[in-house]
Amino acid sequence: MDVAAASTAAGKSSPAPLIAVVGATATGKSDLAIALAEQLGGEVINADALQLYRGMDIGTAKVTVEERRGIPHHLLDVLEVTEEASVSAFQRAAREAVTAIRSRGRVPILVGGSGLYVRAALDEIEFPPTDPTVRARLEQRAADEGVGVLHRELVIADPEAARTIGSHDTRRIVRALEVVELTGRPFTAFLPRPVHHDASTVQLGLRLERPQLHERIASRVHRMVDDGLLEEIRSLRGRGLDRGRTARRAIGYEQGLAVLDGTLGCDQAIEDTISGTRRLVRKQDTWFRRDQRVRWLEADAGEELLPRAIAEIEAAVTAHGGHRP
Repeated sequence: MDVAAASTAAGKSSPAPLIAVVGATATGKSDLAIALAEQLGGEVINADALQLYRGMDIGTAKVTVEERRGIPHHLLDVLEVTEEASVSAFQRAAREAVTAIRSRGRVPILVGGSGLYVRAALDEIEFPPTDPTVRARLEQRAADEGVGVLHRELVIADPEAARTIGSHDTRRIVRALEVVELTGRPFTAFLPRPVHHDASTVQLGLRLERPQLHERIASRVHRMVDDGLLEEIRSLRGRGLDRGRTARRAIGYEQGLAVLDGTLGCDQAIEDTISGTRRLVRKQDTWFRRDQRVRWLEADAGEELLPRAIAEIEAAVTAHGGHRP
C-alpha cells in the first residue's frame, strides 16, 4: 500500500495523509504507530509531552531504539528536564516535521496521549503571547493577596474562562489574566477549535475496557520499578530534575523523588503512581472521546488491529477525496 502516493479524484497530487494515533496511556499507541510506519512507509512524530525530555525513559514508557525497529522517530529527547515544555514550540516543531517527512515521500504518523499537544499539532490553534514580567507580577499578587482575588478579576475580564477554571487553580488563572492583559482578548478566544489544520488528517483512537486498562497500568508501573525507575530518577536529579517545573511533577517521577527524600515508602509510591495514572486515563478518555473525528479501534484486537487500522485510513483518504491507497 502506497499511502504517500494517494491523489485526488481530479488527478492532482495530494500530500500523504497525516495519521494520528491517539488514546489513553497503556493502550498500545506506540506499537500501532510503528507497525503502521512499517506498513505504509512512514515516520513517527512524538506527541507525548513527557517524552520530549531526555532521560525520562522508563517512567514515560518511551520506546527504545530497538523497539523502534529502524523507524525514524521525531521530537523525542529534545528537552532537558530543567526546561519547561511549550505547546506553541511543539506545534511549530511538529508541523515542520510533517513537512519534512512528506518531502521525503514518507507518511507522517503522530502518536501520543497528551491531548493539548495532539490538538496543537492537528487543529487550528492560535497561541497567545507570554510575558515573564506580567506573569511574575500576577503570581506575586496571587501569593500576597490570595488566588481568590485574581479569580474574581477573571470573572469580570473573562466570565467564560472563570466558569471553566477552578477558583484555586493559580496557574491557569494567572495565565488567563496574562492573556487578557497582553492581548485585550479573552483567554477563551484562543481555545482549540475542532478544525483540522491539515485537511488530510486521519485520527485513529485506541480504546480498551477500563478493567483491562487498569490491569495494564498496574503491570506497567510494577515493570517500570523493576526496570530501574528509581535509579533513573536518581540520575535525573543529578541533572536538575528538582528544578524542572514540568518534569518533576510527572506521575511516577514526583513519587520517586519523594521516595529518595525519605518522605514516601516504595509501596505507597507504587500505589500512588498507579492511582495517578488511572486519573490521567480518565482525563484522556474524556478529552479524546468528545472528538467526533476520531475513528476508534479496539486495542485488544490482536493481529486484526493493524489491518483494521489500515482499512480506516483507506476509508478516510477516500472520504477526503483521494483514491484509496
